[in-house]
Amino acid sequence: MAAGIRVLLADDQRVVREGLGTLLGLLDGIELVGTAADGEEALALAAQHNPDVVLMDLRMPRMDGTEAIRRLAQRGTASIALTTYADDASVLGALRAGARGYLTKDAGAGQIKAAVEAVARGEAALDPAIQHHVLAAVSAPAMEPLPDELTPREAEVLGLIAEGLTNAEIAERLVVSTATVKSHVNHLFAKIGARDRAQAVVYAYANGLAQS
Repeated sequence: MAAGIRVLLADDQRVVREGLGTLLGLLDGIELVGTAADGEEALALAAQHNPDVVLMDLRMPRMDGTEAIRRLAQRGTASIALTTYADDASVLGALRAGARGYLTKDAGAGQIKAAVEAVARGEAALDPAIQHHVLAAVSAPAMEPLPDELTPREAEVLGLIAEGLTNAEIAERLVVSTATVKSHVNHLFAKIGARDRAQAVVYAYANGLAQS
């Protein structure tokens, strides 16, 4: 990533936009390619600059961040929801729309840099506090038989993903190879229609397949 991760920032508040823009410009390995004041402008700039990651405020005029995230996900562009509000509805709405990460605006430079790097690698960037919001927002009981024709082992792997374990850690827990875990992950993602681990976490909690 010698050229830096290309980041687009969208926030309707000028002072926040300028402050975060300055912060992003100081982070090694990150290149700020543009700033937008609303969702429509974010989509236009994303088409123009082709960013690796979009940091997206959720509550903006004309087009809110959740809708913009949904449209960016359809294009294959990764987004991180960035907002003052860490309430249940905002978290779930952003993740279901396709956000691969969720940060509050009080996140430090280190947190933002780590989240951008993780999402640029194709990983999810959800901290435990956000997972607790997901748990609080959904209360569907476990279903029998398992939903979407998941096997018991796939459901077990999904639960461990929701705990935040990596494939290597899951392999160690289940005493299987990492390749076997990767195969389970690929199969269960296909069955539940998840694009990434963030959406898998939402699915796991919504279907009672994760533990608090």
